[in-house]
Amino acid sequence: MSDSSAASTRTLHLRISKNPGAVTVYCRGDLTAEVADLLRDEVKPLIPTTKSLTLDLTEIRLMDSSGLGTIVKLYVSGRTSGCTVSLVNFNRRVRELLGMTNLLRVFETCGDHTARMP
Repeated sequence: MSDSSAASTRTLHLRISKNPGAVTVYCRGDLTAEVADLLRDEVKPLIPTTKSLTLDLTEIRLMDSSGLGTIVKLYVSGRTSGCTVSLVNFNRRVRELLGMTNLLRVFETCGDHTARMP
């Protein structure tokens, strides 16, 4: 399969659950350069409206540096706005990516209670 056809099959689906003071975004698919803007465009406007934003990565199959960069930007936007941004249920590949970039310690405590750590 060529790179262009592989890229065209990469998709990201988001389901947003809003509760008083908390928003959970359930992510499914691939969080890559081709779709990272979707996450940013859908989630960033939610940050000023809540105190707690959780990204549930249970169904993320693949994340690249662009996806990681988007998550970091959302985290920084949250801190600036007084909103806690946390990751839960990240798989081993995402955990390794966070570890290689020294971001695991930032996000690891977020998932202590609900993350599925391999």
